[in-house]
Amino acid sequence: MGNYVARRIFATIPVMGVVAIIVFLMLRLSPGDPAAIIAGDHATSDEIAEIREHLGLDRPLLEQFIRWLGQLVSGDFGVSIYMEQPVLGLILERVEPTLALAISTMIFAIALAVPLGVIAAWRAGSWVDQTIMALSVLAFSVPVFLIGYGLVMGFSLALELLPVQGFVSISEDPIGFLQHILLPTVALGLVYTALLARITRATMLEVLQQDYIRTARATGAGQRNILFLHALKNAAVPIVTVIGIGIALLIGGAVVTETVFNLPGLGNLVVRAVLRRDYPVIQGALLVIAGIYVIINFTIDVLYVFVDPRVRHG
Repeated sequence: MGNYVARRIFATIPVMGVVAIIVFLMLRLSPGDPAAIIAGDHATSDEIAEIREHLGLDRPLLEQFIRWLGQLVSGDFGVSIYMEQPVLGLILERVEPTLALAISTMIFAIALAVPLGVIAAWRAGSWVDQTIMALSVLAFSVPVFLIGYGLVMGFSLALELLPVQGFVSISEDPIGFLQHILLPTVALGLVYTALLARITRATMLEVLQQDYIRTARATGAGQRNILFLHALKNAAVPIVTVIGIGIALLIGGAVVTETVFNLPGLGNLVVRAVLRRDYPVIQGALLVIAGIYVIINFTIDVLYVFVDPRVRHG
């Protein structure tokens, strides 16, 4: 177990190195002069040169990268061009809403999708199976922003049951937190639920055809034990894999969801930074988001050991 975890930790180091290089080069190799873009259309050449010097863009590329990497190691992500605040401070202020949305969405999707997928596989070919699969196709086909606006129109504006937008920290008001996070969770979670339910059904159908399932039936095992103790346990590795892959959907969907519901999260911060061409904020936020993604995938890799002990010897 310890050796496996150590190997996975060492494997994440080059991944984060590549991510850091890509994030760094995004600013330097993007079309146009970043300093000229930041300065605006009416800036003089002296003003552009001053901005280039301020950003360190007048130095050799390798020197820029080494200096930037050293700042990252020391916890210095730079200063926002427009807000004139440390980028790390801005990011830490926005982490809670994004993590709250991601975690609540994962809990919602897993709690709903896995049972639906198991039921659909158990009743394969029946109207129950067809209804679940039709709803999953519908949920996967509708854009997140459209689902979000529909929920706002129905539950916030028409029924006035839940707030339209905003965020309340769980430490300040747990009830208010649930009220504000519910609609964004459902809007983002429906797409994830549809994907996970379909994968769970397909994996369960394959497992239910195995010899050990027929043996369990022949020995008189109950249907519930067959589904959850034998079939679902052996179908867990592909399902856990899809949960890890779905994190990418959550990260991408969080940007749209936070914009629709005006959540002060990392996605909202990135959108505003892109519109303002605030490159230090863009770099810092993307690096943190990539780091969160790598950590979550590392966690999924560790879960493989508990789901299938054979993985640690692979």
